[in-house]
Amino acid sequence: MDNIRLFLFLALAFVGMLLWQSWQEDYGSTTPPIQQQAAPQLPMADGETPEAPTVASNDSPVTSVLPSEAIDEVRLIDVQTDKYRLQIDTRGGTVVKALLEEYPVSVDHPEIKIQLLGTDPADYFIAQSGLLSADKTSAPTHQAVFTSAQSKYVMADDADSLQVELVWQSDAGVKVHKIYTFNRGSHNVQLTHRVENGSAGVWTGREYRQLKRGEPADSGNVFMYTYTGAAIYSPEDKYQKYSFDKLAEGELDRDVVNGWIAMIQHYFLAAYVPPRGETEHFYGKQVADGRYLVGSFTPSVKLAPGESHDFTGSLFIGPKLQHELEKVAEGLELTVDYGWLSVIAQPIFWILEWINSIVGNWGWTIIIFTILIKGVFFKLSETSYKSMANMRKLTPRIQALKDRYGDDKQRMQQAMMELYKTEKINPLGGCLPMLVQMPFFIALYWVLLESVEMRQAPFILWIQDLSIKDPYFVLPLLMGATMIVQQKLNPAPPDPMQAKMMMILPVVFTAMFAFFPAGLVLYWFVNNLLSIAQQWVITRRIEQGAKD
Repeated sequence: MDNIRLFLFLALAFVGMLLWQSWQEDYGSTTPPIQQQAAPQLPMADGETPEAPTVASNDSPVTSVLPSEAIDEVRLIDVQTDKYRLQIDTRGGTVVKALLEEYPVSVDHPEIKIQLLGTDPADYFIAQSGLLSADKTSAPTHQAVFTSAQSKYVMADDADSLQVELVWQSDAGVKVHKIYTFNRGSHNVQLTHRVENGSAGVWTGREYRQLKRGEPADSGNVFMYTYTGAAIYSPEDKYQKYSFDKLAEGELDRDVVNGWIAMIQHYFLAAYVPPRGETEHFYGKQVADGRYLVGSFTPSVKLAPGESHDFTGSLFIGPKLQHELEKVAEGLELTVDYGWLSVIAQPIFWILEWINSIVGNWGWTIIIFTILIKGVFFKLSETSYKSMANMRKLTPRIQALKDRYGDDKQRMQQAMMELYKTEKINPLGGCLPMLVQMPFFIALYWVLLESVEMRQAPFILWIQDLSIKDPYFVLPLLMGATMIVQQKLNPAPPDPMQAKMMMILPVVFTAMFAFFPAGLVLYWFVNNLLSIAQQWVITRRIEQGAKD
C-alpha cells in the first residue's frame, strides 16, 4: 500500500466486507424447523408422483432397501489411482471417502493427505447417486446393496484408466451396473448407471445424483473468510451460490440444461456434471440429521423388456485448478470465486501464472508482480506523493495557524482552506489516486486467497507455505516497520487526537496481518518498500526545490 490512508481505506473495505459475509452466514436467514422441510417429489413418467419421498436419505427409508439378511454383505471397496485413495460403500455405491494423493494436509506431514469426502460427523461430506422407479422396487437407490467382484481396485502403473463395477438385481429381473471409471491424470470420474430390463414388463425410472454434507464447524477467521456450501451453474444465470440456509429453505428447485451442481470449500470441491443437452432438475434441501443436499435428477426413461439404457455423467472430486475445471464443464472454473472483482482478478491470476511459469517460485512471482503493478500505477502514485510532499512542506505554517487560533476549529479550518487555495494544493490529492488503485489491491487479495496453486507453495528460508500465516511473524513485523517509515514521510495531522490514532495504526495492522497468508503479507511488504523509495525521492526533490 502506498500510504497510511490507503491502509485505512483498505482495512475498512476488507473488514466491512468480511464481517458482513460472516454475519450473513450466521444470522442472515433463519433455518425453518426440520419438520417443515418437505422432501422434493420427483415425478415419474406420465406425471405420476410416488407417494413416498423419493429423494432418499438416511432419515427417510425407501422400499428399495434389501432385507436385513443382506446387511452383512455391506462392505467398503478400496480404490487407488494416481490421484485418489477412495472408499465406495456397497450400500448404494456411495463414495464415502476420498483422499487427494497430491495434496498433503500440511508441509510438515506430507504423508497425511487431504480428505475431501468422509463420514466424520465434524466434516461429513459424501457423494450419493441412485435410480428411482415407478414401482419403487425395480431400481436401486443409494440405500440398496450392490455386489462387487473385488474389495480392492488399484490402477496399474501402465494403465490409463480403471473401472470399478457394482451390480444390483431385482427379483423381477432388472439388473443395474453402476460403473465408476477413473482416468489417469484426471480428477474427473465418469459415472454410469446401466439398466438392463430383464423383467416381463416395461421399466420406468430416472437417475438422481446428490452431494450430502454437514456444515463444517471451522469457517476460518474474519480476515480470511472463504465460502463453504452449494453452488450451481446454468447458462442463463451462470454461477450461483446456495448457502446451507438457502438449501434448507428449498430455494433451489429448477430445471437446467447444460449445468452442474457442486459442494465447494476453500481450494477444493465435488461436483456432479450431467450429460450435455439433457434437461436436469436441480434441487436442494436439509434432511432430518441436520445435513444438507444439493442434487439433480434426469428425465424419466421407459425400457421395454430386453432393452437397456445408460445414465451417464461425471463426478469431479478435487482441487480448484482452473485449467482442469474448464475442460470438465462450462463455468466450473468459476468455483474459484474472486467475487465481484472477477473481471480484474482473472487477468491478475493469468499474469501471476505466466510469471510463475518462468521463475518457478510463487514468492518471487508475487515480488515481480508487485514491481509490475507498481510500474503501472507509477504516475498515479507520483501525483499522490507530490500532493503529500507539498502538504508536508506546509506543516510549519499549519502549526502556526493552530497556535494562532487555538481551539477555534471553525476559524482554523477557514484559514487552512485559504492556505491551500493560495498555495494551489488539493488536500484530497493524495487520496484520490489511491482510491483508483483500491479495486486492484482487493482483487489481488482474492486471487492470492482463492488460488489453490498458492497452497503449500514454498518461498525461501522459513516460509514454506505462502497460503498460511508466517509461523514466526517476521513478515508482519517487517510490514509494520515499513508503515512506520511511511508515516514519517507523510505530513503530520494537525489534530493531536488524529495524530495519536495514526501512531497506533501500524500496531493494529501488524496484529491484523499476522493472521493473513504469508503471500499476501509479502505483497504488502514489498509494495511498501517500493512506495517508500518512490515517496522519499519525490519528497526530497520537492523540499530541495523549495530551498532553492
